[in-house]
Amino acid sequence: METFPVVDLSQINGEKREATMEKMNDACENWGFFELVNHGISHELMDTVEKLTKEHYKKCMEQRFKEMVASKGLEAVQSEIHDLDWESTFFLRHLPVSNISQIPDLDEDYRKVMKEFAVELEKLAEQLLDLLCENLGLEKGYLKKAFYGSKGPNFGTKVSNYPPCPKPDLIKGLRAHTDAGGIILLFQDDKVSGLQLLKDGQWIDVPPMHHSIVINLGDQLEVITNGKYKSVMHRVIAQPDGTRMSIASFYNPGDDAFICPAPALLEKETENISAYPKFVFDDYMKLYSGLKFHAKEPRFEAMKAMESTVNLDPVATV
Repeated sequence: METFPVVDLSQINGEKREATMEKMNDACENWGFFELVNHGISHELMDTVEKLTKEHYKKCMEQRFKEMVASKGLEAVQSEIHDLDWESTFFLRHLPVSNISQIPDLDEDYRKVMKEFAVELEKLAEQLLDLLCENLGLEKGYLKKAFYGSKGPNFGTKVSNYPPCPKPDLIKGLRAHTDAGGIILLFQDDKVSGLQLLKDGQWIDVPPMHHSIVINLGDQLEVITNGKYKSVMHRVIAQPDGTRMSIASFYNPGDDAFICPAPALLEKETENISAYPKFVFDDYMKLYSGLKFHAKEPRFEAMKAMESTVNLDPVATV
C-alpha cells in the first residue's frame, strides 16, 4: 500500500526544496490530502489549543451531546443512520469579520488562544496557496487573488468532538463528503483516529500525528486547476473508545469571488477546453448546503447549467 504523504515544510528553503515541492504536487494530484510537519506553528500553542478545546467540550458540550443522543434514542439504533453525524460542533468565523467574541460559553483564555491560532493558520494557508501556485505554474498570489472577492476571503473554523459511539458500524462520526471551499487545515487528535479518505475505491486512514496539520483541498481548487488537483471524499468513523478532537479551519473564497479555471492552465492544455463551470462562490455554497453528502460531479453540472442562463461578470479583485 502507498504511504500517506507527509510533507516537511522546513525543507522548503533548503537543498531538498525540489523534492519537497514534488511530494506536495503529487499529494495534491493523487491524494487531495497531505500531512504537514514542521509547519512553523508553535507546538506550545497547539498544545494549549488542544487542552482548552478538550476542557471546553467537557465543561460545556458533553452533557448536551448526551442529552441529544438520549432524546433521539441513538444508543439503541438497529439500522444504519443516514441523516445524522455522531459529532458535537461549534463554528468560529475569523474573516472577513470575527465572531469569536459573540460565541457563548467560551472562556476568555480560550477566545484569546483561538484568535492567535487562527492568525497562524491564515498565514500558513496563504503560504501553501503560493506554493501550490508555484507547482501549478501560476503567478505568485494568483490563488489568493482568485479567492479575494470584494471583501477578502472567508476563513472560519469548525471545532468538533467525536465522543465514544456504541454503534460505530451504524452511525458515522461524519458522513462522506468533499469540502466545498478552498484549502482546509486540520489539527486533529493524535491519539484517537477516525478520519479516512477515499482513494482508488478504498477507504484509507489519515494517520494521527502529533503536532501535524492535515491539509486537504476543496472543490474550488479543483475548479480553478481545471481538475489537475482534486477534492477528495472523506469521512470520520466514530470510535467505541475515546473522544476525538478535530479543529478544521477553512480558507475559502469570499462570497462574491468569481471562480473559474485559471486561464493560464487552460492555455497549456492541447484542447484549451474548460472542464469546469464558472460561478460566484456564494451560489455554489447555496447549492452545496443541501447536497453536501452527495457526489460533487452533479454540483459542478448544476453550476454549468446555471452558467448558461446567467450572465456572470467577474468581480474586480485587488
